[in-house]
Formats: sequence, C-alpha cells, structure tokens
Amino acid sequence: MMNMKNSEWIYKTDPYLMPYKEAIEARHQRICDAVERFLGGGGGRLSDCAVNHLYYGMHRTEDGSWVFREWAPNATRIYLIGDFNGWKRTGGYSLTPVGNGNWEIVIPDFFIHHGDLYKLYIEWPGGGAERLPAYAVRTVQDEETKAFCAQVWDPSDRYRWKNERPGRKQNPLIYECHIGMSSEDEKVSSFLEFKDTVLPRIAALGYDVIQIMALQEHPYYGSFGYQVSNFFALSSRFGTPEEFKQLVDAAHGLGISVVMDIVHSHSVLNEAEGLSMFDGREDLYFHQGPQGYHPAWGSRCFDYGKDSTVAFLLSNCKFWLEEYNLDGFRFDGVTSMIYWDHGLEKDFGDYALYFDEGVDESAVTYLALANILIHELLPDAITIAEDVSGMAGLAAPLDCGGVGFDFRMAMGIADHWIKWIKERTDEQWSPGEIWYELTNKRADERTVSYAECHDQALVGDQTLIFRLLDSRMYTAMGKDSDDVVVDRGIALHKMIRLMTLASCGGGYLNFMGNEFGHPEWIDFPRQGNDWSFKYARRQWSLQDNPDLRYQGLGLFDAAMISLVKEYSLLEDAPELLVSDEEKKVLIFRRKGCIFAFNLNSTGSFTDYEFPAPAGEYVVVLDSDASEFGGFGRNDGSVHHFTKRVAGQGDEVSYDDVLSVYLPCRSAVVLNLVL
Repeated sequence: MMNMKNSEWIYKTDPYLMPYKEAIEARHQRICDAVERFLGGGGGRLSDCAVNHLYYGMHRTEDGSWVFREWAPNATRIYLIGDFNGWKRTGGYSLTPVGNGNWEIVIPDFFIHHGDLYKLYIEWPGGGAERLPAYAVRTVQDEETKAFCAQVWDPSDRYRWKNERPGRKQNPLIYECHIGMSSEDEKVSSFLEFKDTVLPRIAALGYDVIQIMALQEHPYYGSFGYQVSNFFALSSRFGTPEEFKQLVDAAHGLGISVVMDIVHSHSVLNEAEGLSMFDGREDLYFHQGPQGYHPAWGSRCFDYGKDSTVAFLLSNCKFWLEEYNLDGFRFDGVTSMIYWDHGLEKDFGDYALYFDEGVDESAVTYLALANILIHELLPDAITIAEDVSGMAGLAAPLDCGGVGFDFRMAMGIADHWIKWIKERTDEQWSPGEIWYELTNKRADERTVSYAECHDQALVGDQTLIFRLLDSRMYTAMGKDSDDVVVDRGIALHKMIRLMTLASCGGGYLNFMGNEFGHPEWIDFPRQGNDWSFKYARRQWSLQDNPDLRYQGLGLFDAAMISLVKEYSLLEDAPELLVSDEEKKVLIFRRKGCIFAFNLNSTGSFTDYEFPAPAGEYVVVLDSDASEFGGFGRNDGSVHHFTKRVAGQGDEVSYDDVLSVYLPCRSAVVLNLVL
C-alpha cells in the first residue's frame, strides 16, 4: 500500500513538480518510515496501533472494577478527586506510577457511578494544579462557576445503531452546520432538536453529507468550536453522547453521511480545561518556547515530531470514527499545521514553498498517517483538507507521492466572489476570469467548491446576500416590493451558487441557512454584545414565509442540488463552450447538460447561438423562473434543436449549434434528451 506504485503519475499531471521529485520522494519515505516505526517493524495495520484511548482514561475492567490511567511523565504525584471522595486528595485515590510516564489506579465498582464528576490533581516539581484527564470522553460545565469537570459516562442503556453507514459519496454535496446555532430561538440548540427540525430540511434540500462544527469540547462557545480543550469529549452543551448517536443514526437512515470538523491544528491555551502545561511541562504535547504558541490564534501548537503527540491524535481519529459511526473528517487549519510560520501573510506563488525549510514535514507526515488510518478503518471515508496554500500533493493519493486527502477545500473561490462583488461593477465582470478561477485546480486532486461557508458569515465579514443587498434585506424582501437592488441581488445570488456548484471539482459545500440568503451575520454571545444569542441562530421562518423572497432562494437551491443528483452531473468534468466577454455570457457543459449564464446587467439576447452536441434539448432549470423569485421571461416548455451551420476555417466543415433566449442576469440549464 505504501509503495509509490504510480510514482510518475503526479509528474505527468503536473510537469512543474519534476524539479522537486527528490523532495517528494523524501516526503513519501518519511511517511513510510513513520508507519514502520508505529508498527514496530512487524507489519499489520496502522489503525491497530492507534489504541491510546482504549488504555488511558476511565474504563471498566473485566471484573467490573474501574481502572483509570494517565500519561504525565513530569508528574511526581497524581490524585483522582471527585464526587466519590468529597474532592479531597487522599491516599486511597492516589495513582501509582507504572513506568514510561504512565500512572494508574484501580477502584472497586461501588465507589464510582455513572454521572460522577471528577478531575485530576497533578503535582510536579515546584507546583501542582487541577487538570481534566487528557482522554476524558465526557466533560460538563457548571452553570454557575463555568468550570468544567470530567464525568463518568457508563449509561445502562447504551445506544444501539439501527442504520448502516450510507457508503461512498463520490461527489459529496455538503451542508455545513453548527448544532448550537441551528434553532430559531435565542439559545443553544441540541442534538435532538437538530435531528427533529433541521435534519429534515437538509434532506429535503437534497444534500447528502452534513459537516458538523464544534463537536469537540471547547470552553468558549464563541470560538465556533475551534479552541478545543478536550479532544475526546463531545461538547456537552449540545446533549449527551447517546443523543448525538441518535442524530448520526437518523442522518444515516436518510442516506446522509456525517463528517466531523476535526481540530488537530492547535489546542486551547487554557490550563485548567486543556492540555497546556498538563503536568507542569510546557512541551508535553506541544512545541517548547515561542513555536508552541500560535501568534494569531492565541493557542498551543502541537509538536507533530513527537510520537506521543501523533499517537494521541491518531487515536483521536479512530475514537470518533468508531464511537460515533462517523463517515469522515474535515481537517481544520491544515495550512497552519504544515508551515512553521502557519502560512500567515504568505503568498504561495512559488512551488519551492511547498518543499523548502518553511514546511513542517512532521505535520505533513502526521496528516498522511491520519489518512492511512482513517481509510483503513473506513475505506469509504471522506477526508477534506482546509488548506489555502495549495500545497502540491496534499490531496493526491499516497501511492502517487501525495498525502492522501480525498478533497481539498477550494478556498480561493469564495475570496474571488467577494472580490468581484466588492471591487467591480457588473460591467467589469469577466466570464473568462470567472471560469478560470472556478475551475482552477490541480489535475491530481479533487476539490470541494463553495461560494461562501461559515467564514464569510461571521461578524466582521459579510455573506453574499449581505454584500448584494446591504440594508435592503431588512426592508425590501417582500414579494410585493419593487426594488432594483434586490432584483439584482436575488438574481446574482442564484447565478453565483449555480456557477460554483456546476463547475465544482468534485464536491460542493453550503453553510446552514445561506441557501436561502440568511440575513445578517453570525455573532456568538460575548461581553461586547451583552451575551446575546440574537445573531447566533438561524431564522428558518424567513424561508418558510410565502410572502418573502427568501423562499424562492431556498427553492432554487433545492432545485439545483436535485439537478446535479438526478443527472449525475459531477461525475464528468465541465467543458467550456463560450466565454463571451462583450456580451458577458458564459456557457459550459457537464455530462448531458449545458449551463448558460448571461451576466449582462441590461442586455437580453434572443437566439443566442453557440456550439453544442447535436440533438434535442429541454430546459431543466431556469434561475429566472417565477417560483425562484425571477421574472419568468423564458418559456420552459420550448424544445430546442441544434442545427448544422458552416464552420469557420479554410476547409468546408459544418458545426452543430444551439440557439436559446438568454434574459439578462439569468441562467438556464438545458438537458440533451435525444
């Protein structure tokens, strides 16, 4: 599996990599060596070695007792404190060192019960403090003190899975979501509420993957889940492990895969809740000195060169896959992981930057190991890298010299939509430039495209609908309103999303609520907004209201998702047919469908001719249809037939052309039926 069986393929797809062949092969060898090191030279599977979570933490023994283990090599003494001993450091609850930095205690069954709260008190040379166990699978927060404790989790009614995983999603249609802000009420929503009220909406829209944020425990709700303290603990603010399993199972029953937004790029700075200074040592899991602290995020940076850190993180991947029946991961902050400078203020315009001394090769190796382990456990798993640098090989297969991710997030697309909307007039939009940026991807990888994700929805930024409509989203979204700014915004919102989906490099993503143009921004409760939940929720009633134009946007999103699924359009690559800079027309085909976009702000074109495969075509989607908030300028019942015309050139030839009506600011999709 680890041999570079197709070692020349990556260079054939990108000849510019040839000067870096030695570096690519050296990177691959490091990955192979790391696998052998973890296997101990005895063969087998990497996933069989990722068992830290089965050894450390609180576990039942065969005789019904409890055993607790922790790794803290700098500790001089460790006490288990909790409800069961009055939170006192007593000799009977003192852990015993058992070698290699490991500590252990065995406690009879009747002393510990399901639901008991506990912590560790760790002493080290020159100090000591309370800590949460590194492998705690359940932590809860006291409502009054806001302090976190580990909780014994051993329910008598353990959840039994009812549905099988849905299987491989070759072209995932991803609905990015956050459980806590998924309710319309001003509160933290729950797993069960999401299952009952939001999951059916996602299924109705047609998305076949949900990517869930903020699942790992995090002390500060407003961090969006990206300041993780307890890597094995499901955030208790949304419910219990059994309730999350119900959600996952329900999604699987609907044919929807569940991908977790996993954070292995850094850890929260907090010491009482997190891993920082766990046993009094700065570099237990992290780099020592300044390299161990993220200059922009105010968090701790893992040292991926330590086998102990890699074992911790690999076990974390395995735990989430097996405990919660997940279908894959989106790895957050990959750029920050793989570059020593975290990619901050860096223009990745030179291939040398992917292979020079600025790369943390240990981090690259870890990510490759994670991909190996995940796909050993679940061959149909989805792994997605959130990387803005475009590192060559990141989403290429391992046996071709890559790192093994299934997809890379196409992060530049959203940035370009912002640029075009913000910096250019409609007349300055270039169909050719749009086509190039939407389809600009490495030939050796697949990407997940999106017009906007949660990043663009956060306070301080703006969603597409906010940029297009500004304050008119509050005053002019009624269906009876007559506002040219809203008309333009509604039209472009639909066209932008359809262009992004129809041209995507393998998968597509939408953030919760953006499909219907959710207004305003996301702002979690914080001191600056008087701890308000007003902007940390989703106003589903706006889409459900038949008197508002939000409804048409939601219906259009469902229609375009249904279209690509019905015709399996993403199986083939898109092919450009027309890039008309003068008239602002972009036309391309994908499988049996033709996508025609007229970006012109005023010009509508009757009998617009363009080359197309011979045959009969029918309209299968029209962004200007009245049901989608358009003006209904096209007759969807009309059948279109190609005709033969004399070709352009010295020799006599004939081409097949199609003629259609393209109203201004609209898109039409035609399907070849004969």
